[in-house]
Amino acid sequence: MWSALLVTLPTQPNAVRVRIWRALKALGCAALRDGVYLLPAAQADRFERVAEEVRQHGGTAQVLDLAARDDAQRDELLALFDRTEAYAEWRHQAGQLHAELAALSDADARRRVRALADGLQALIRVDHYPTAALPQAQADLDAIRQALAQRLAPGEPQALAEAAIPRLSPADFAGRCWATRARPWVDRLACAWLIRRFIDPAACFVWLPADAPAAHLPAGALGFDFDGARFTHVGGKVSFEVLMASFGLDADPALQRLARAVHCLDMGGFAVAEAAGLEIVLAGLRQLHTDDDALVAAADRVFDAFHAAPPASVGEPP
Repeated sequence: MWSALLVTLPTQPNAVRVRIWRALKALGCAALRDGVYLLPAAQADRFERVAEEVRQHGGTAQVLDLAARDDAQRDELLALFDRTEAYAEWRHQAGQLHAELAALSDADARRRVRALADGLQALIRVDHYPTAALPQAQADLDAIRQALAQRLAPGEPQALAEAAIPRLSPADFAGRCWATRARPWVDRLACAWLIRRFIDPAACFVWLPADAPAAHLPAGALGFDFDGARFTHVGGKVSFEVLMASFGLDADPALQRLARAVHCLDMGGFAVAEAAGLEIVLAGLRQLHTDDDALVAAADRVFDAFHAAPPASVGEPP
């Protein structure tokens, strides 16, 4: 079942006609013919808002229900929503960026990957009937993000096999020395913040060389986010999520929102709206602070603000 908008646009003013045309394009509706547009039936209310504006400016608009007579007609209508060509164009752009990534500066690489991710999100918003093209595009984006992450944070750990994460008590980890790779990026910065705010307020940090962190781990130190560390990637979880689960923090909605952003920036997957802003701020802090302790202290303020922000301020995934 579909919702159909039958519309005759007002002849004047032209700005209204352009605004309505842009609104229809942003909805990702299919054009059955000039003046007749389709959306899935569940989105009829979106057509109603457009129809009201058309009527306010002297045009005519009706929102009707539309059903296919048979499977063949249904397939014809579904084909009007096909985004295969749009995904192919996006994947072509992604391939070009992947090939050029090594030659770009860090700032340009981050900017172009963000723009590519935004382009995919815009496409997803108007893809009402996803096909195999969507997971293929997401895999391309994840591969590019992984390549950028390896460049910004060399020595990223390989995930351990999926397994139950044992629950630990913060009281058993008080006043410890915690160690991770030097020049921390998103996951490690978030881990350091989580450790001091919720697990070990008196924690001190040791920064290890990225090429062989396990070999330089001080006796008695707790490692995180490197191969062989006590706390590292497990299955589909990044180190921040593993720490949350280990210490019973994974039920906190604000930490869950932050975890989604950290996971997106560290491993890819589902795009999170606020991740881009977090990435920009943390990248700026890395430019400002060459000392890792100073970097962590500055990043702590960012994560404090993120955690304190009401849900409406940072948005929820659809």
